[in-house]
Amino acid sequence: MRSVFNFSPGPSTLPEKVLEHAQNQLLDYNGSGMSIMELSHRSDLFGEVIQGAESLSREIMNVPPTHTVLFLQGGASTQFAMVPLNLFKKSRKADYVNTGNWSKKAIAEASRYGAVRVIASSEDKNYTCIPDLDSSQFDPDADYFHITTNNTIYGTRFSAIPDTGKTPLVADMSSNILSEVYDVSKFGLIYAGAQKNIAPAGLTIVIVRNDLIGNALDITPTMLDYKTHAEKKSVYNTPPCWNIYMAKLMFEWVVAQGGVPSLEKINREKAGLLYDFLDSSTLFRGTAEKRDRSRMNVTFALPTDELTVKCVREAEQKGLLNLKGHRSVGGLRASIFNAMPMAGVQKLVSFLKEFETENK
Repeated sequence: MRSVFNFSPGPSTLPEKVLEHAQNQLLDYNGSGMSIMELSHRSDLFGEVIQGAESLSREIMNVPPTHTVLFLQGGASTQFAMVPLNLFKKSRKADYVNTGNWSKKAIAEASRYGAVRVIASSEDKNYTCIPDLDSSQFDPDADYFHITTNNTIYGTRFSAIPDTGKTPLVADMSSNILSEVYDVSKFGLIYAGAQKNIAPAGLTIVIVRNDLIGNALDITPTMLDYKTHAEKKSVYNTPPCWNIYMAKLMFEWVVAQGGVPSLEKINREKAGLLYDFLDSSTLFRGTAEKRDRSRMNVTFALPTDELTVKCVREAEQKGLLNLKGHRSVGGLRASIFNAMPMAGVQKLVSFLKEFETENK
C-alpha cells in the first residue's frame, strides 16, 4: 500500500490495483513480447484494447447506440474549439453558462466562430455557486447549450441538469465523469479530459450524438472534425495508445466496484464526511455554497495565509499531498475523485481536526 494520499486536482490519483496491473504488463503485453507502449495502433492487439475500452465505456455509462464514443487528444481545451466548429451548423449561435475558469475559456474560444450568449453567470459571486437558470431565456434557435458540470477550481457542481428541449446540450464533464449517474441520452455531446477519473493526462473522451457528426464548418481542420475520427474509429492517426489502455483498465475497475451507481454512493459518503467536518469547524470554512457543492473538489479556507501555508506543509508531513488551492483563488482544496479511498478522506479529516485543536 502506498504511504501517501494524493489530493491533486489532476493528474489525479489512480487506483493501486490499476497501477499494479499496468506494471505487470509493462514489459510484455499478453505474451506478445512487447510493451503495451510499443504496440502498433494498427495491430490486432491494440485493436482489442481500444474496442474493449469503447465497449466498457458504453456499458458503465449506458451510452445508447445513438451516440458515438471517441478517444481523442488535446484535452478539454481543444474541445472548446471543436464543439463550435462542429455544432455551429444553422444559426451559429450558442448559449453558455459561465460557472468558472474553464467555462470562461470555452466561451472565449466559441466566440471566435459564432455568436455566444452567456445566459447566466456566477462570476459576480466569485463562482462560489451555480447561477439560477431561467428556461424562458434559453434561445430555441441556438445550435447548442453548453455547461460545465463540475468546477474544479471553485468546488461547485450542477446538481440539476437543465432541460434544453430540442437544443443539443453540451457538457464539459472533465472533472466528474463516472462519479455519478447521468442519462447520456439527454446530452448532444459530452467531453472530458481523462486525467481526473479515467486515465493519465493526454486522452480526451468525447461522446457525441450521431446526428451532430458531419456538419463541421468549412474552416474546420481535418483533425478537428468529429467525422474524421468517427469514420476511423478513433485511429485516423496514432492515438494516445497508452492512455487508452489505462482507460480500459480504469473502466474494468469501475465495473469491479459495482459500476457508476456504486461509485456515486461512495462519493456522496466521502464528500459528506469532509463537508460535515467543515460545517462544524470553528477554524476552517467551506467556500462553495452548500446547495452547489462539488463531490469531487472540496474547497475550503483558513482565516490567514500564514495558517494556510502551515496547514499545507504539515499535511505533507503526514502524507496528505496537494491540498493547496488553485493559484487564482488560494485557500485549500481536496480533490477526492473516484480513486481516492475513504481511508484517505478519513485521514484528512483526522488531520484537520488535530490542526484545528492546535491552532485555535
